[in-house]
Amino acid sequence: MALKVKAREKLLKFSKDSEGEYRYVMQPELYSALAKEKVIHEAALRSGVSEGVMKACWDAAGEVIKAWLPEGHSIPIPGLGSARFSLSAKTVADVNEVKSSLIKTRRIIFTPAVELKDELKSTAVIITCYDREGNVVKRVTSTDPGDIEDTESGNQSQSSGEGQNTGGNSGQGTGGGNGGGGGGNPNPDGSSED
Repeated sequence: MALKVKAREKLLKFSKDSEGEYRYVMQPELYSALAKEKVIHEAALRSGVSEGVMKACWDAAGEVIKAWLPEGHSIPIPGLGSARFSLSAKTVADVNEVKSSLIKTRRIIFTPAVELKDELKSTAVIITCYDREGNVVKRVTSTDPGDIEDTESGNQSQSSGEGQNTGGNSGQGTGGGNGGGGGGNPNPDGSSED
């Protein structure tokens, strides 16, 4: 099993006045979404129970998650990790200014289990490079263990199991992303996350 990644050569502009530069921007290959029925069928085969029983269990677990997640519980998802409610909100200095309109977004945070992180760490990555005309120019296969981002703290866990705070932005332009927090408030507009 391997993760497939594409690196496309794209023109990136780093300011309004610049002509831009061509850079290879990596992103995962998107697979089609599996149908719920296929997942239930496979789970029934692996567990030895009928598809009807598996569907009833699947639906019941979904209902429990939907009922308890909005109450603020962290819900375990067997073999995968846990999910919990979170939000992003603006900060204020005066308690009298605290109101629900400060909440910018509500979200669900998924925290993967250690076993799932280890599986992802040990999975090979195949990168296919495309030039600006869409031609394949190179293929790279990596089997070295990679860092896994810890969404809870913005840190990456190294293959040795030690944490690493990368701080700041690890990329530029549209191809960049946040590699982790270096302390303080990561949101420039003064908002905070739970």
